[in-house]
Amino acid sequence: MPHRLSTILATAALLGGSLAGAAPAAADTEDISPPGANNWSCKPSAEHPYPVILVPGTFESMLKNWSTLSPVLAGQGYCVFALNYGTTNGIDATGPVADSAAELGSFVDAVLGATGARKVDLVGHSQGGMMPRYYIGFLGGAKKVNHLVGIAPSNHGTEGVLVPSGDGPVTTSDSGFLCQACADQEAGSPFLTELNSIGDTVNGPAYTVISTKYDEVVTPYTSQFLDGPARQVTNITIQDKCALDLIEHDQAPNDPVVHRLVSHALTQEGPADPTFQPRCL
Repeated sequence: MPHRLSTILATAALLGGSLAGAAPAAADTEDISPPGANNWSCKPSAEHPYPVILVPGTFESMLKNWSTLSPVLAGQGYCVFALNYGTTNGIDATGPVADSAAELGSFVDAVLGATGARKVDLVGHSQGGMMPRYYIGFLGGAKKVNHLVGIAPSNHGTEGVLVPSGDGPVTTSDSGFLCQACADQEAGSPFLTELNSIGDTVNGPAYTVISTKYDEVVTPYTSQFLDGPARQVTNITIQDKCALDLIEHDQAPNDPVVHRLVSHALTQEGPADPTFQPRCL
C-alpha cells in the first residue's frame, strides 16, 4: 500500500477504526494540498452531494495541477479532495497506470468514509482523466463514481511524446524504467488495449471530456473523446465554445473557460449539456 494511504488508514485506526469524521494525518511533506482541498471534516450539502476528487496528470502533483480549480470548486460549496499517486523515482504519476488506479480506489474509499457520501465526482487532467476509467471499469469503481470529467485526457493514448514540464524523466522511449505511465499512454499500448477492450464507458457513471485543439501532448486531440450515448457522454472542444481560446495541454486546468465548463458539468444529472455556452475571456 502506498505510504500516504497507509498513513491515512493507520491514523483512522488510531482514532477508532473509522475514517468518518477523522482527519488523516499529513503524509509525505511533498504532499501539499491545493487551496480548498482535503478538508477531511467537510460534509457534502444537499446542493452538492458528491465530493469532488481532483486527479493530476503525468509528472504533476496535486498542488501544481489544481491550485486554481480547487479553490473555485471549494468556493462553490463542494467538498474538494485531491491526491498524488503513482510516485516512482520521486516523480508523481509515473508508475503503472493500473497500480495508480488501485491507489485512486483506496483514496475514493477514504473520501466516502470521511464524508458519508454514496459516490464521488472525479475531475482529472491528462492521465488523471483516463486512469480513473480503469478504476471504474476493472476495479469496481462504477458503483462509487457519479461523474468523470476529463480535461485533455489520454483516453486512447497519444501519438506524440510525453515530456515533463520541468526537469525529470524525459520521453516514452526509455519509459519502461523511468516512466511506465508514459509507456502505458502510448497509442496502441497493451494497457490501453486492455482498458478500451470493454468499451469507452461502462454502465453507471456519466462522462464529460473537455479538449483543446491546441493540445500538443495528447495527439491527435480527438483521440481524447469517448464513444457513448448522449445520455452518458459529452465531448467538448474548447474552441467550439470560445474560438479565440488558445489554451494548450499543460495549462488547461488553469483556464477560466475550463473552470466554467467543469463547474457546469458537475451540476448536471448526467454529462455536461453540450449546448452550454461558458463566458469566454
